This record gives sequence, C-alpha cells and structure tokens, in this order.
Amino acid sequence: MIAISLPRTLLLGAIASLAFTAIARADIVGRESDISGLRLGQKIYVDDGSCPAGQIKEIAGMRLSAAGVEASRKCVDRKGKR
Repeated sequence: MIAISLPRTLLLGAIASLAFTAIARADIVGRESDISGLRLGQKIYVDDGSCPAGQIKEIAGMRLSAAGVEASRKCVDRKGKR
C-alpha cells in the first residue's frame, strides 16, 4: 500500500508545483501590440513607460464578448526587480 501511494503523492505534488509556478509567472512585454491571444483572467504587464515611476501597466482579460476577450488597462505597483 505504501509503495502505491508514495508515487501518487509525488505525482500530485509535482503537478501542484507546476500549477503554482504557472500562476506566479508574470508575462512582461515591451508594447501592447506584443500581446496576442489574451485569455480570461490572464494578466500581462506592459513596460512601455506610460505609467508613473514605480508602476507598470497591467492588461487583464476581464470578460468575454462577441468580439473576443475584453481587456482592462490600469497602472499597478511594480513588484520585484525591473
């Protein structure tokens, strides 16, 4: 029983680790035109200098419309190194 449950536990741990890594990873691009295929709930940061010092533009997929995913744009505090 222990031999069967140990690999399953390791597999579930690896999957959870990958999921958290994917969620924590922030996509940063230099221009809004570099964004392709924005998904619902996805956040992409644009470092184009349009926000005040210490902030970066956040583009987020907010809602689904007939034309595709609608995006919201706002300046948010920059986290981490530039």
